Amino acid sequence: MAWQGLTAEFLQVPAVTRAYTAACVLTTAAVQLELLSPFQLYFNPHLVFRKFQVWRLVTNFLFFGPLGFSFFFNMLFVFRYCRMLEEGSFRGRTADFVFMFLFGGVLMTLLGLLGSLFFLGQALTVMLVYVWSRRNPRVRVNFFGLLTFQAPFLPWALMGFSLLLGNSILVDLLGIAVGHIYYFLEDVFPNQPGGKRLLLTPSFLKLLLDAPQEDPDYLPLPEEQPGPLQQ
Repeated sequence: MAWQGLTAEFLQVPAVTRAYTAACVLTTAAVQLELLSPFQLYFNPHLVFRKFQVWRLVTNFLFFGPLGFSFFFNMLFVFRYCRMLEEGSFRGRTADFVFMFLFGGVLMTLLGLLGSLFFLGQALTVMLVYVWSRRNPRVRVNFFGLLTFQAPFLPWALMGFSLLLGNSILVDLLGIAVGHIYYFLEDVFPNQPGGKRLLLTPSFLKLLLDAPQEDPDYLPLPEEQPGPLQQ
């Protein structure tokens, strides 16, 4: 019964959050069970473009290291802030949300080439946190019961936490930079004098992922209207 309740609860999670979280957990489980090796997952331009191991363009976003504190910490933030974005500012806009992932992933991959970064999942997490924090500037965040501050400071708190753990902050900075680029192009520039939306979600994604919009001029037939059917 507990397993059925957990499954039902998981199925209530929005589709993109559910899919990405499940992919991350399954990838880590496969590495833990030695079904896969991190060497088969990391981003390597030579292997991608010369050996055509194109799956590395995706798998480097799915592996957060072996089971441990760092993995659970990242999964907590992925699940929480991805879900809040999808249920908040992206509600009913699944295609736009997926396009944000694609935009962020492509830009991180290109910038990651400059820094020789092999796994970019943490950068994607920070990007999600950054976009959410900028769209919810008045929300106060409790950081593990230690600090309370306004939401826009959260990505920087995460970077400081990484620094305390002895990790490189380059990945966090990459996530913040890409998150800011997306936020500027999507939320700031279109509202400037002479500005316009530059990030346009492809029509095929909207057709594939979004529910069809109702025609405001559509008049239902008499038999489709509520109430008793007139004979």
